Amino acid sequence: MSAPAPQITYDDFVKVDIRVGQIMRTEDFPEARKPAIKLWIDFGDDIGVKKSSAQITKHYKPQLLMGKQVLAVVNFPPRQIADFMSEVLVLGVPDDEGEVILLKPEQYAPLGGRMF
Repeated sequence: MSAPAPQITYDDFVKVDIRVGQIMRTEDFPEARKPAIKLWIDFGDDIGVKKSSAQITKHYKPQLLMGKQVLAVVNFPPRQIADFMSEVLVLGVPDDEGEVILLKPEQYAPLGGRMF
């Protein structure tokens, strides 16, 4: 069992901008150190399409992710992963083996909708 996370304030929480996006394009990412998939995610008119590298190859195949909605943090600074600039952090939780299961809205949500 892991230690509890440090407490934060509500003001800390609202700084994290978590939005709904739709996966529009995918590619295998063999250049990454750990197996990953490149994602292009549409967050609607205000944010646009952003890229992400996600270590989700255990449960997901690139072609089957097309059109799926996901939740992602959109206000982290971009991060270079091999030759790819990851602009958002797609959110997930670990399964029993520590492999990522993506977080997504239960029903269709408008692109760019902010989690609160």
